[in-house]
Amino acid sequence: MPCTLAPGLGPSPPYPAHRHGDTLAGRRALLALSLLACLLGAACAVLPARVATPAPGTSASPALVTVHGAQGVLPPVAEQRTLAALQAEGQAGLLQRHLASLTAQGPVDLYRGNMAQLLVDGPATFAAMKPAIEAARHRVLVESYIFEDAGIAAEIAALLLRKAAAGVQVSLVYDSLGSFGSSAAFFERLAAGGVRVCEFNPVRPWQGRLPWAPNHRDHRKLVVVDNTLAFTGGINFSRVYSSGSFGRRGQPASDAARRGWRDTHIALRGPVVPALAATFNRTWQQQRCPGTPGAAPSAAPPAPGDRVVQVLAAGPGDKPHAIYTALLAAIDASQRSVHLTMAYFAPGNDMLQALADAAQRGVDVVLVLPGHSDFAPVLHAGRASYQRLLAAGVQIHELQGAMLHAKTAVIDGVYSLVGSSNMDWRSFDDNSELDVVVLGDDFGQAMEAMFRRDRAAAVAISPEAWAQRGTGARVLEQLGALVERLL
Repeated sequence: MPCTLAPGLGPSPPYPAHRHGDTLAGRRALLALSLLACLLGAACAVLPARVATPAPGTSASPALVTVHGAQGVLPPVAEQRTLAALQAEGQAGLLQRHLASLTAQGPVDLYRGNMAQLLVDGPATFAAMKPAIEAARHRVLVESYIFEDAGIAAEIAALLLRKAAAGVQVSLVYDSLGSFGSSAAFFERLAAGGVRVCEFNPVRPWQGRLPWAPNHRDHRKLVVVDNTLAFTGGINFSRVYSSGSFGRRGQPASDAARRGWRDTHIALRGPVVPALAATFNRTWQQQRCPGTPGAAPSAAPPAPGDRVVQVLAAGPGDKPHAIYTALLAAIDASQRSVHLTMAYFAPGNDMLQALADAAQRGVDVVLVLPGHSDFAPVLHAGRASYQRLLAAGVQIHELQGAMLHAKTAVIDGVYSLVGSSNMDWRSFDDNSELDVVVLGDDFGQAMEAMFRRDRAAAVAISPEAWAQRGTGARVLEQLGALVERLL
């Protein structure tokens, strides 16, 4: 099976740096480095196989569910009350099925008593994030694939410096490839100002740590404030998020790079926050970053809400891959609806078959995908699967007037996923990714409302219209499909 190269490399024309983070010359150099890594045995794309779906009516195995609250692991009676309260929100049978599907994959850790708030696009996200960081008293943890040295990222950097000067422990992990366009001086100024700074897997081998793994990228987006508030999802610290997407729709596709990107983040308060901080700490330790990230306050976090949340953190070599297996299992368990909004869609045969199987058994399977992209090869690779999906009854809509970068799913209205992972080989095999699952009908309704808004701004792809597409489009699809595992 072919090794996976760094994204955006090869004979394709130069696309904006938001996905690649470097120049054409830099991409060529990184191509040579990635080829060398493949020859030395870098990670090759292997996705886990589908597993059997629990029969309808099957209950989750109590022995495999651990529910955490503000004071730690709950006793069995409290666990049962938590799951019963979830089912009481509505759609109890669907929720029971998805809980059974979760435990069919192995032990499951759930965190109850959380507040979860959807944040649509950059302005809303940073409007919530800035005052949260400003209010930090103990620590701020920041992890991001892209951290630019201008625009909104520079504003956040200035805020981090102020908090560090005030005695708050501030730690930053940025990906070497994603942030390739930011100057070294920018990160040096942060370090000089008291921010603990760590570069994830430097792409230049003479700067890196052994073993050198240029294909392994940190695609996570995470901010943790003290021990009570966290932000995660698809939004990087990039100038493309300086404006929202909905107010600028209707402009021509060629103008996409200057419009706000359509993306989704989530704010979380409560007992899940220490679990998210733990994923940051593991990255810090695995990367052998200097010193230690800021310690959490000793007081237990409050339980400010009713949401039950699962944390899915995955990276290369994880067997099984937590995010891929969870999403695949949820689609296989679906009975009513599968609504996906996905920026980069080249998911592999098993995921495609799961979507097709769901549609053929009567599930309302609807995909909102990009109408244009900052990385055309993945766009064409995804379109190569349209005919198969449309024939199975899957509904496909392409978002117009904004660059789609969101990665969300809401399944049966009770299983909601928000995170950094795309449905492509790079997310499933080469990147460190972070998603959260929010269970329950109440949050599912908010997810469905957001999905309907995106769907209304998208153009439906009918089987008849798709059959009439031109030869040039078909050729690009076949080329994309040929190199899908290299993207």
